[in-house]
Amino acid sequence: MIERIDTITLKGMLPKVFASESIPSSDVWRGNLTFERGRFYLVEAASGGGKSSMCSYIFGARTDYEGELLFNGMDVAGLKMEEWQRLRRNNIAYLPQELSLFPELTAMQNIQLKNSLTGSVEPARIEEWLHELGIDSRKDYPVGRMSIGQQQRVGIIRALCQPFDFILLDEPVSHLDEENNRRAAAMIIGEARRQGAGIISTSVGNPLLIEDKIKIRL
Repeated sequence: MIERIDTITLKGMLPKVFASESIPSSDVWRGNLTFERGRFYLVEAASGGGKSSMCSYIFGARTDYEGELLFNGMDVAGLKMEEWQRLRRNNIAYLPQELSLFPELTAMQNIQLKNSLTGSVEPARIEEWLHELGIDSRKDYPVGRMSIGQQQRVGIIRALCQPFDFILLDEPVSHLDEENNRRAAAMIIGEARRQGAGIISTSVGNPLLIEDKIKIRL
């Protein structure tokens, strides 16, 4: 049983759909890349380069890859669903590009749905985060009636409502202006540092504004 994830290694990994294609030079595919807990990474890629696939593999949502995915040096291919569920609850936070919010629920309901499962964040702190990201006045609106940028901010808060060793963020600020990007980045960095966690964020052009990051080419 994995209690804490200190390293995530992608060893010779490649999406199976790319197997018959000529892949441009990459720090990820067909390489040997290790993400370390406590460090911040920016994975830059062209559209269609496989960044969402990489996040899905690490989260255990997809297994259509060649090569190995290792947590603390252990191949995760044999993990059972119960173990993946525990890891997703306690060790790996994830904000997918499509956000996966419930459009008929309000912003607050979407956030509380996650927090009720983990019980990791005090309600007052959630209110502070909503205010910091400028969506406190919209917290009782169905997210289906919010802009994509507002939905991204809801998704960021929801992703932070759990303990984690790594947080995966797939294009988390693609629809945010620079000021809201900086606010979101400060919030994510603050929580990651509090938990001693690593950040793996992807971008195709509007990256999360974090300093002391390690750039990875996909």
